[in-house]
Amino acid sequence: MSNVIKPKAVHQLTATQFDSLFPDEDACAAYLVARRWPEGVSCPRCGNLGVYELKTRKWHWQCEQCAPDGYRFSHIVGTIFENTNKPLRDWFRVIHLMLTSKKGMSALQIYRFLGFGSYKTAWSMCHRVRTALADRNFEKLAGIVEVDETFIGGKAKNRHKGDRGDGVGPGGPTAGKAIIAGAVRRKGSVVARVIANTKASTLTSFVNEAVSTKVSLLCTDQWKGYERLDAIYPHERVDHANGQYVIGAVHTNTIEGFWSLIKRGMVGTFHKVSKKYLPLYVAEFQFRYNNRLNADIFGAAIREC
Repeated sequence: MSNVIKPKAVHQLTATQFDSLFPDEDACAAYLVARRWPEGVSCPRCGNLGVYELKTRKWHWQCEQCAPDGYRFSHIVGTIFENTNKPLRDWFRVIHLMLTSKKGMSALQIYRFLGFGSYKTAWSMCHRVRTALADRNFEKLAGIVEVDETFIGGKAKNRHKGDRGDGVGPGGPTAGKAIIAGAVRRKGSVVARVIANTKASTLTSFVNEAVSTKVSLLCTDQWKGYERLDAIYPHERVDHANGQYVIGAVHTNTIEGFWSLIKRGMVGTFHKVSKKYLPLYVAEFQFRYNNRLNADIFGAAIREC
């Protein structure tokens, strides 16, 4: 079993600090190995810890347990870095830049900042990172939890005539917009997903996925789509339409703060996001929010990649 030295925590770095910590590919590879296999290098196929390092190929190991002729693997096998022609140092720079701002950094900004050969390269790298940051194994939220939904998209007057809604037909001014549902634990983590509609069945399904039935309080607004939650959770509401925003511990200010981060990012950083890729951007904002107090947010991101 290989000896792994635990690297220092990395949160926000200056350009000089980044260059000092990651001067070359070997430094990046060592950091990746330490984050990926903190207990020592193991086979990505069978989990065998009894692998041995290949002396003729740096950052390669062999496992004799899961293949008749042995299985050889490298530090990047099974990661988003595999089968790409970009060095790890470039990947690390992209990830760090994506994490340095609460509102994120667009592929166009990264393309210009790092001097990549094409915008498409930066765009593809950013999307791979966003895919890796999606939290699929989260723990259901407990304690005091707020649930809300928001709409993402341009103003009706700026959309094509057929997509405006303009009060005619279903949807009104929200017609054509994407919908995100979110649940956040007070002073804790958030779970956000793009949903198809705000029907009671859709919202109830999202809440059941994200929120534990052991919550002490579930706070929502007065939208009728949340009515079914009364039978499942200790559910209280605030009526925004009548000027109610805080009633004791009952409010949705925390989740609305998260919505403001997403909307400022969409308008000020990314400018335009298609519905197809919106879930990836939501995953990025969710990861940054959930690791806002993590002194090792960069290491956490590398571990997910």
